[in-house]
Amino acid sequence: MESERHSEMLSNLELDIVKKGFEWLSVQKINSVKELSSTVLTHALWRLPNPYITQLILKQENGSWNSSIKDTARACSALSTEGIVFMASERWLLARKGKNSWNGDVYDTAYALAALADMGTQEREGCKWLYECYCPLWEQVGTTSLIIAALKKQENLAESKDFESFIRERAERILSRKRQGGGWEYISTSNLAIQALLLAGFKKEVEDSVHWLLENVRKNGAWGNNEEDINATALCLSSLGLYNRT
Repeated sequence: MESERHSEMLSNLELDIVKKGFEWLSVQKINSVKELSSTVLTHALWRLPNPYITQLILKQENGSWNSSIKDTARACSALSTEGIVFMASERWLLARKGKNSWNGDVYDTAYALAALADMGTQEREGCKWLYECYCPLWEQVGTTSLIIAALKKQENLAESKDFESFIRERAERILSRKRQGGGWEYISTSNLAIQALLLAGFKKEVEDSVHWLLENVRKNGAWGNNEEDINATALCLSSLGLYNRT
C-alpha cells in the first residue's frame, strides 16, 4: 500500500511540482557556472529540452571553467549527461592532479573524480586517496556524500567492488543522521545525501527523504533554505529526477 501511495505521488510530482519547478527556473537569470551546471543536469535527468547548454559551453576557456577544479568538474559532469565530453577539459583536470589527489583537498578531489567518471575516465589513485585519508573531519553529511558519489561512479566505471564495504558503511552512517521527516540539516546537504544514496543503491531508504523534498517546496515551485534559490531548486529537481529514473 505504501509503494502504491508513493507511485501515485510520483505521478502527481511529474505533473505538478516538477513542472512548477522548471517554470520557476525558466524565468530566473542563471549566470554562474555552478547554477548553469545544476540546471543543465536537471533538464537532462528529466529528458527535457535543454536551452542552457550553449550558455554553459560558452563560459569555457582553455579547457576549464573559471580556472576552477570544482566549476570545471561541475560543468563536465552536467554536459556529459547530454553526451557532451570535451577532451581538453578532461586533460585540464588530469593535469592539475598532484601525486594522489587534487590540491590535497577532499572537495576538489571528489568533484574531479566524479566528473572524470562521468566522462569515462578511470582514476584509481584519487579513489585510494579518498579511501585511505578518510577522517573525522570529513564525516559531515555533505562531504561524505560527495565522497560516496565519486567512489561509486568510479567503481561502476571500473566494474569493481573495491570500495563497496566502505561505501555501504558511510551510507549507513549518513542514513543514521537523517532528521525526523526524512531530511538533513539543509536543502543542499539533503540533496547531496539523497543523490549519493541513490547511486549507492539505497532507493527504498530515501523514500521518506523524497517525501520531505516534496513537502518543502514553495508555492511558486522553488526550493531554498531561507529564500528561493536557483541552485537549491535545480538540485531538488535533479534528486527527484534521479529517484524517478533509478
